[in-house]
Amino acid sequence: MSCSLNKTVLSAVLPPFLLTQFVLGALGNGLSLWIFCFHLKPWKSSTVLLFNLAMTDFLLILVLPFRASYFLSQLQWNFGSSFCNICLFMLAMNRSGSTLFLMAIALDRYMHVVHPHHPVNFVSPSKAMCGASVLWLLAVSMSAQVFTLNHTNSTYCQSLSLPDTELTWHKFSFAFFFYIPLLVILYCTVSITLHLRRRRFAQEAKTKHALRLLIVVVVVFVICFLPSNITQIVMWYRINKAAKNKVCADLFTVFNFTISLTYLNSVLDPVVYRSAAPAPGLGHSGEP
Repeated sequence: MSCSLNKTVLSAVLPPFLLTQFVLGALGNGLSLWIFCFHLKPWKSSTVLLFNLAMTDFLLILVLPFRASYFLSQLQWNFGSSFCNICLFMLAMNRSGSTLFLMAIALDRYMHVVHPHHPVNFVSPSKAMCGASVLWLLAVSMSAQVFTLNHTNSTYCQSLSLPDTELTWHKFSFAFFFYIPLLVILYCTVSITLHLRRRRFAQEAKTKHALRLLIVVVVVFVICFLPSNITQIVMWYRINKAAKNKVCADLFTVFNFTISLTYLNSVLDPVVYRSAAPAPGLGHSGEP
């Protein structure tokens, strides 16, 4: 059985949605990178994490016009198989890189609030950049399998085809880069919340500032990445139970919508940068 898609609906809704993300993401992240590079000195370890998150978003928005063209042409890819894999790699790398750096930002705030005297809070920007490089390496290495995709139809450019009920490396990494960072972010948020209740009033402002940032990270994380992971689980279950063409088509159509939500993080992440700005009474970057 092959899986058809509601191409008419996708071509009507996704192109304007993706192009809107492209424009807003280019403006927001372009401005953020400009501020990071030319107006935010000196850098701290938290600045390094925010800069790298902005870089992952900027790399993503470069390929959004091509994805918009793909859906506008009713799933006809007109840019060649090699460039298809490059675009799919950029999308997968952004998804994994964004979740990793959002997790790292949450851990950074957790350590500064809950363990303020830990040596990791005093690492230099150069050492923080080395840590960021490790996260980049992890994101790149776990997304590189996209280049092994062999598109039998040169006009088809998807990293997932249905019905496909086997647990592949792509599906594993898709789930891994959501659930592990989500658990870490939630742990950091709960820990800072509990810590806030035990702090003296004079110290509450710093902790509340860190907590606000964590709440923003959680909201961005859930809005952008939760729907596609829920849809992925439903697809595995429903198609294994009843491999009917109508079920398959509806689920895969919904999955394409929810995947497009993951690109929305490139638009919402500047809210994270703004939340990380120093609050009154706090030092540069808002670190306690």
